Amino acid sequence: MSDRNSDIGGLPVEELVVKADEAMRDRRKTRAGDSSWVRTWDHFRREWQIYVMLLPTIIWFIVFLYKPMYGLQIAFKDYSIFRGVADSPWVGWEHFKTLFSNDQFLRAVRNTITISFYNLIFGFPAPIILALMFNEIIHATYKRTAQTIVYLPHFISSVIIAGIVITAFSPTAGIINTIIEWLGFDAVYFLPQPEWFRPIFVGTGIWQEAGFGSIVFLAAIAGVNPSLYESAVVDGANRWQMMWKITIPSILPTILIMLIIRIGNIMEVSFELVILLYQPSTYETADVVNTWVYRQGLQSGQYDLAAAAGLFNAVVAFVLVMTANTLSRRFSRTSLW
Repeated sequence: MSDRNSDIGGLPVEELVVKADEAMRDRRKTRAGDSSWVRTWDHFRREWQIYVMLLPTIIWFIVFLYKPMYGLQIAFKDYSIFRGVADSPWVGWEHFKTLFSNDQFLRAVRNTITISFYNLIFGFPAPIILALMFNEIIHATYKRTAQTIVYLPHFISSVIIAGIVITAFSPTAGIINTIIEWLGFDAVYFLPQPEWFRPIFVGTGIWQEAGFGSIVFLAAIAGVNPSLYESAVVDGANRWQMMWKITIPSILPTILIMLIIRIGNIMEVSFELVILLYQPSTYETADVVNTWVYRQGLQSGQYDLAAAAGLFNAVVAFVLVMTANTLSRRFSRTSLW
C-alpha cells in the first residue's frame, strides 16, 4: 500500500510535485512575458507621438555619434587617407605605445588633469554658491537683473571671451596692469608666462559658466518643500541655518548628479579657449590632450595617432564616470542610472 502511495506511474510523488511546480512557473513566466509585450504595445499605440518626436534625436545620435565610431579602428591601424580605413594595415597597440613614450603627450595629460582638478575645486562650487545667494535675494527686480548679468557671459563667443581676456591682461593697455601700476608696481606680462596661464584660464571659465550653471541648482532649490522653511521659522531658525539645514541637504542629490557628470568630463578641457589663449611659451602648462590631438591630427596629418589619443581620452572618461556613479550609488543612493 505504501509503495502505491509513493509511486504514481512509476515516478515518486516528490518528483511529480517538483515537475508540477516547474510547469506552473513556466506558464506564469510565459503569461507574464506575453502581458508585458501587450502592455508595451498598448503604451506605444497611446504615446506614439512622443516617440515620433524622439526620432530625430535618435537619428542624430546614430548618424553623428555612433556611425563615426567605425573610424575608431584607425587607432589600431597604420592609417593612410589614400588607402582608406578598410585597406590600411593593422598595427595593434603600436600607436598607444608611441603615445605613452611621447613626453609631449604625457605633459598634455598632466596639464589636462591639473586644469580639470582646479576647475573641479574652484569651478564646481561656484554655481552652487551663486544659486544659494540668488535664493536669498528678496527684491525681485534686483534678483532678475543680477541673474541676467551673470548669465550673459555664457552666450558670448569664446573668441570674444578670449579677446576680452587678452585685452584685460595686456601689459600696455589692460585694466589689470593699469591697476597694478597705480599701486606702484611694474606691469606684468601675464599671458606669455606659463605660471599664469592656469589661474587665468580657470578664472575665465568660472566667470563665463558659473552663472548659467546656477540655473540647475536654482531649479532644484525651487523644488524644496516650502513647509520645511515655514516649520523652521516657527522653530526660530534664521536664514543661514535654513540654508545649511534645509536647502543644501534638499539639493544634495542634484549636486551629486552634477558632480558625477563633471568628473566624467575631467579629460575634456575647453578646447576653444585654450587654443585661443595659449602660445608656444605656455605649452609647458597650457597644452592639453585636445590641443595635442589637434596639432598631431590636423596640422601634422597623423590621424591614427590622434585617434589613439582620442580613444584613450574617451576610455579614461568612461572609467571615471562609472567609478563616480558606483561610489555615489553605494554611499548616497543617488546615481545617473
